[in-house]
Amino acid sequence: MDDTRTPEATEKADTTATTATAGTAGTAGTAGTANAAATAGLTGAPGPADAATPTAAPGAETTGVLDEALERLHAAGPERQGWLSNHAPMAVEALVRHGHAPRVHRWLDGYRAKLEDMPAPRARVTPENWREALGDPTRIADWTGYFERDTAARPWREVLAEWWPRLLPGIAGGATHPVIRVGHAVRTLLTGGETAPRVTELAHALGYWAARHQPLPPLTLLDPSPHAPGAPARPAPLAHPALPTHPTTPTHPAPPASPAPFGTPDRLAPVPASAALDAVAAVPDQSAGIRHRLAQLTALPRWGADGADPDTARARLTELVAAATHRYATHGHGEPVMLVHAATAPNAVLRALPALPRFLWAPSVGAAWAASAAVTAAYTPAAPAAYATGAAYAAGAAPDPGEVFARAAAHGDDHAIKFADTALDVGDPLALTAAALAVELIGPDAA
Repeated sequence: MDDTRTPEATEKADTTATTATAGTAGTAGTAGTANAAATAGLTGAPGPADAATPTAAPGAETTGVLDEALERLHAAGPERQGWLSNHAPMAVEALVRHGHAPRVHRWLDGYRAKLEDMPAPRARVTPENWREALGDPTRIADWTGYFERDTAARPWREVLAEWWPRLLPGIAGGATHPVIRVGHAVRTLLTGGETAPRVTELAHALGYWAARHQPLPPLTLLDPSPHAPGAPARPAPLAHPALPTHPTTPTHPAPPASPAPFGTPDRLAPVPASAALDAVAAVPDQSAGIRHRLAQLTALPRWGADGADPDTARARLTELVAAATHRYATHGHGEPVMLVHAATAPNAVLRALPALPRFLWAPSVGAAWAASAAVTAAYTPAAPAAYATGAAYAAGAAPDPGEVFARAAAHGDDHAIKFADTALDVGDPLALTAAALAVELIGPDAA
């Protein structure tokens, strides 16, 4: 079946394809109106009582609610109807992290109709036969069982380090949801303690990724144009602008590196991630779903961190996450749900880096770039919205981070929650404005 569904249904229906997202282009005027409403709401009178900003510190999980929620969810599979992604483990992790543990079980009660039992296993995955099962979505239960056994037998970091380079080429599979789920699971293990439900959650996330593993097709790499946005006028045809400075927060350190063939040649100065995303060409026909769109994808701009030291690689990836989050503020109207993944997928890679050997940091950036750029190509609108340069943002008025997330939590959509979570990692005014806009653009029945 091809894609004449709603944007969210199209996204999940296409998780068998290489990357994430579906929808139709909106208008700059609509985005501007939505942003005005979002900004006004965040700086004016408080919203519903349900959206009150919590007082708990981000990441301070002492209630046991997250473990309870994960245990509820681990009887369910990572998908329903064979193609719709189960977003609940990611959303509840973000809710708890940002102080909204009291609403988690009620949120899960509302999400329950979107869950299906874990499928029956077919055949045991082993260290000897795993290659034949890689990328087979009918083996989801087999892969989940494999990683449950593996993480029970040895440290989870060791399992992650072994499988990360095997799974990374298939980052776009499952509409990028598997790697996003891995990123949430790793963050919890790194910051909240290694409880049994959290290790099991990593096993389920890795199993989902292995079952939905699907590399992008071979792509031509295009050298950035000297006339691309952000590029200075220089006589050399491959001259690149200097890496710009982006605001960062302690929760979102410098970005990671990219694997061949998506790296930038060492002889060239790095291209800003914002300019690289602006240089991504939309696929010619955006009338259908993800498979139809990505089948048209033949080339991407060259960007990454090949040959970079680990810390520089991490800085590059952080820059990409910020650029993709910022870009939602001007392009999210093109497809509000699907374009969220252009930011949340690379941020999942960024969150995993501290748990990985440093030699894997640089090779991770190219895969993150490929996923972000492919989503951008599939769903970017014909024209950006102009509101982000309006008076409120130009004056430096930024929404309050706690209130931004509280409104996403009150809205209840899993994509709005996860995007707000990433925007708080970035932490600057435009990122927070983008998250506020997402709450306005994403409909109540999107997930």
